[in-house]
Amino acid sequence: MNAMNEAISKIGVVPVIKLNHPERDAAALAKALCAGGVPVAELTFRAAGADTAMKLMKEACPDMLVGAGTVTTTAQIDATIAAGGQFIVTPGFDAELVAYAQEKNIPIYPGCTTPTDYHAALKFGLEVIKFFPAEQSGGLAKIKAMSAPFPQFKVMPTGGISLKNLAEYIKNPVIAACGGSYMVTADLIDNQKWDEITALCKQSREIVEEARNG
Repeated sequence: MNAMNEAISKIGVVPVIKLNHPERDAAALAKALCAGGVPVAELTFRAAGADTAMKLMKEACPDMLVGAGTVTTTAQIDATIAAGGQFIVTPGFDAELVAYAQEKNIPIYPGCTTPTDYHAALKFGLEVIKFFPAEQSGGLAKIKAMSAPFPQFKVMPTGGISLKNLAEYIKNPVIAACGGSYMVTADLIDNQKWDEITALCKQSREIVEEARNG
């Protein structure tokens, strides 16, 4: 795997963040995530100012990995790169976006849940793909089934992941990391519950370590 894939896989969880007030919350959130041992963030473009949030998080914690989620246009890829973002996540497979990201030398993780998606990803030489929405699309059982004809891929399931099923996913060798918003919910962020976010991150990392090494 390339360096970004390895770094994300090592952490094991990727917080998927909708940040409504980046100027107020981005720096504090970055510090809370890093304090919890989860120095990575996927800032979704479902909220305006995702690029601003990326820039502020990188300034607060220069060593953390910061990328964009819910990317649906090439303009958002450009904005991510300009803000210092290091990876792109798309909800579905869009060949134009994958080609553009590769042209710009920024890692991209497209959403794939069907054999057709996997075939398309294979043509672009991708190593890690997003599986979204994970639970609603068949969960771990489908991921296992898809890995039989497509053993080339590591998978990053997102959607319906929580502390309750994180270990089950992470134990499977096909899983690179799990995306989730349970440690960065709107309530936790809007009410600035940074200590709770740090605690949830620590708990997540403990689950990852135990699942992989236990």
